[in-house]
Amino acid sequence: QEQLVESGGGLVQPGGSLRLSCVASGFTLGYYAFGWYRQAPGKEREGVSCISGYDGSTHYADSVRGRFTISRDKGRKTLYLQMNDLKPEDTAVYYCGAPIECGGSPDYWGQGTQVTVSS
Repeated sequence: QEQLVESGGGLVQPGGSLRLSCVASGFTLGYYAFGWYRQAPGKEREGVSCISGYDGSTHYADSVRGRFTISRDKGRKTLYLQMNDLKPEDTAVYYCGAPIECGGSPDYWGQGTQVTVSS
């Protein structure tokens, strides 16, 4: 019943911006944390950012802190990742996921959306 669907990926030049969206359905509002994860070619999936379902606190990987911003519209059940000053090393498939709380492994995953940063 719980589903996550990402959108917003694409091709962007270095220094450019993208905003990813993840629409959640079948979740109780405020119960789950929601996070963004990415997997680059030949690399393991890593956590990028997470927003707590308990207090709304946000968390970022060192590699994206100051450039990416996570937010959630609970009324619309949509998670966002605003990505600014994109770099080639940001190229990856980006996934949204729902752990019981930030720091845990997601119980549910979206299908992923490709982000490619290239000149």
